[in-house]
Amino acid sequence: MHKFYARKSLKGKSLFSATVLAGVSALFWAFSNSSDRLPAGDADNGKLFLPDGFQAVVVVDSVGKGRHIAVNDNGDIYMKLRGVTPEGGSVALRDTNGDGKADIIRHFGDYKDPQSYGTAMRIHNGYLYYSTATTVYRNKLVKGQLVPNSKTEVVLTDDYPSKPYRVEHVAKPVTFDDKGFMYVPFGAPGDVCQVESRKPGSPGKMPCEELDWHGGVWKFDANKLNQVQKDGVRYATGIRSIVAMDWNKQDGNLFALQHGRDSFTRIWPDLYSPWQSAVLPSEEFFKVTEGMDGGWPYYYYDQIQGKKVLNPEYGGDGKKEGKASEVAKPIIGFPGHWAPNDLVFYTGNQFPERYKNGAFIAFHGSTIRAPYPQSGYFVCFVPFKNGLPSGPWEVFADGFAQLETIVSTADAHARPVGLSIGPDGSLYVSESVRGKIWRIMYKGDKKKFGARQLAAMEKRKLTSNNIRMPDEIKDNLQKDNLQAGAKLYNTYCGPCHLNDGNGDGNRFPPLVASEWVSGNSRKLIEVVLKGLSGPITVKGKPYSGVMPAHDFLNDEDAAQILTYIRMGFKNNASAISAAEVKSVRSSLTGK
Repeated sequence: MHKFYARKSLKGKSLFSATVLAGVSALFWAFSNSSDRLPAGDADNGKLFLPDGFQAVVVVDSVGKGRHIAVNDNGDIYMKLRGVTPEGGSVALRDTNGDGKADIIRHFGDYKDPQSYGTAMRIHNGYLYYSTATTVYRNKLVKGQLVPNSKTEVVLTDDYPSKPYRVEHVAKPVTFDDKGFMYVPFGAPGDVCQVESRKPGSPGKMPCEELDWHGGVWKFDANKLNQVQKDGVRYATGIRSIVAMDWNKQDGNLFALQHGRDSFTRIWPDLYSPWQSAVLPSEEFFKVTEGMDGGWPYYYYDQIQGKKVLNPEYGGDGKKEGKASEVAKPIIGFPGHWAPNDLVFYTGNQFPERYKNGAFIAFHGSTIRAPYPQSGYFVCFVPFKNGLPSGPWEVFADGFAQLETIVSTADAHARPVGLSIGPDGSLYVSESVRGKIWRIMYKGDKKKFGARQLAAMEKRKLTSNNIRMPDEIKDNLQKDNLQAGAKLYNTYCGPCHLNDGNGDGNRFPPLVASEWVSGNSRKLIEVVLKGLSGPITVKGKPYSGVMPAHDFLNDEDAAQILTYIRMGFKNNASAISAAEVKSVRSSLTGK
């Protein structure tokens, strides 16, 4: 299936003449590295912030929820979509007149994607490789032909329906070495290999048998068709979820970034505050050598402490290291939940020399940093030398979200997800909200590029709300609710439990560091709405009294009180929303 679009300038021309024109145009641009022959950047750089001397042009504004992209050696662009639409699951784009804008856009691909989670889009040895949640496909590309009409071949099928685990982290990016091998990750089927996945307090499995078929990278023959996972070789293990991955041709090694685990404070509220849960654990950037063990699910990297520590499911408390020295450390530990979704090493010649062989990373952006601002949503650059970072990471492109403070992921106008290098050395960036694509070019003096041109981006690294480290108090977006909760608490709860939450030590139990407060949120809501009577034990001490029902409080007031208690008084638990109170109230009353 395909859908064809053409700009008015092509009316009356045949597809053949457009193809010939495109080939000549692409060849012209490919052989030119002069900035005066690059297309003009948009006046606003497509709303992006870039280092001085760089410009961006929007290639296309909206073609569907985009994932990874690949640019052919003639300048044609291919983008994988999140799912398969009636028009197809991939998009091909061509610029026929060199203005940087796509004027031929065709959807194609009639394969199925049961998970709506297509990811990969890479060109290797004349083939276009792409993936769904279950399958890696390829099509032979024909010179001068935009949309491949060759037979769609199945390279690899994931037979996960036959495996005994639930399925998560099924993205299948692909990359290739120079010896004929393809590398594909198989993500963890859950969060951190718990006995009961994502259940508060549930311990981790020891050993984690999920590692037999998940949480690692497998190596396959890039040219063999109809493979399944057992046909490959487990190349590396202990990596929870990979979406960003690339083979470094200059170094001759595989590099990948791990999506770290979720929600520390929801699963282990006694050990992690909401702030710690927002910034930890690190998104780990690995140099993936054969036989490497990244440590998942037993360990995680704490970029603040600069060390690997035990996960709480395996006896950790945020400090204990266990045998962390026996697993690989990342080459860089990025802040938590930034969601690294693509990685590409710069092999072009258009950009200043300092970018040569360095790594560009697309951070798709967090979803679970509440009550703090969501973070990420930018493209990062890491300078490299001799196969390792040669300096701190930098902000390369920002402004995708078009918001100073991202409260909810849904508020972001764009989320960068895919990266590719064009034949002239331009960097192409795709995003997932609408399927917008940017082409980033360098127009300045390469010999004079340095700290002055990077100064504004370095400032963004330190000051932008979507990038900098949030302040634990000032950046808590619920602080106003906490203040309202404090007033309500002092009115309705303070007379018994006292303003400091310590109770009277006799009739009224303490709320400070209390298992009743930081434990199951539903249980706490029920106590407030139904009241409580009879003997109970709090922090090892018995109490016997009566707490009257506070069902007269509306949902919002009850939520503010409970949030104030759970996020204060040394409880470090997650907030409670009015919707949660409403749900529990409905279940109790049947209304």
